This record gives sequence, structure tokens and C-alpha cells, in this order.
Amino acid sequence: MTGASDVLRRVAVAAAAASAKKGSDTVALDVGDILSITDAFVITSGTNVRQVRTIVDEIEKAMKEQLSAPPTGVEGLDDATWVLLDFGDVVVHVFLEETRSYYELERLWADAPRIDWKRLVPASESASA
Repeated sequence: MTGASDVLRRVAVAAAAASAKKGSDTVALDVGDILSITDAFVITSGTNVRQVRTIVDEIEKAMKEQLSAPPTGVEGLDDATWVLLDFGDVVVHVFLEETRSYYELERLWADAPRIDWKRLVPASESASA
């Protein structure tokens, strides 16, 4: 993982923001040794389209405010069943629960080590995570 501490900080901020808006089963995967285009995935889901959009908004806000890191691209916001936020070295996938079950990204990337993002979140932020 290149710039590991920066990547881990981005993962922690994105995952904590998703969790703060009740993103379910939020996981982070170290895909740097498998993919050449990014270092980590954060995957989370919401129960309805409105919640998916709320999670996406919160992640964007947290990344901008805490790390001055707006996404370089956002895809899928129109139907909000699978929204991809590209932060370069970290890609965040926010799914509608049914869509996440269908695509099973965690199974697809089963060889990627999981990142314990909760351990990375400062104590003041983890109360909401």
C-alpha cells in the first residue's frame, strides 16, 4: 500500500462517516497488491435510496472537511443503488442492500486483506462509529 498512513486515514474517515449515517456492514479491503488503480476499497450499504444518498453526502463532507480530499469522481448517484466515490487511492462503494447482495464485492475480492478501520478511528470519532 503506497503512502500507507495517508490511505489508512482516508479509509478511516470514509468508513467512520458511513457508519455515522448508519451504513451497514461497513468493510475496508486492502486491494493495493491486487489492483494497480487503487489501494483500498471501503464498502457499505444503506436500506433505501435516500439513506444511500445521505451516506454518500456524509462521506464527501467528512473527506473534504477532515482531509481536504474531495472525490475525483462520483458515479451512480442518479439511481443510488450503487454509488462509487473515487478518492484516488481509496474507492468507496455505497450500495443499496439488495444491490450489494447481488454483486458480492467482498466475495469477488476475498483474497484482499481486510483493514480494521474501527481501530484507526480516533476515540473522539469512534463514539459515533
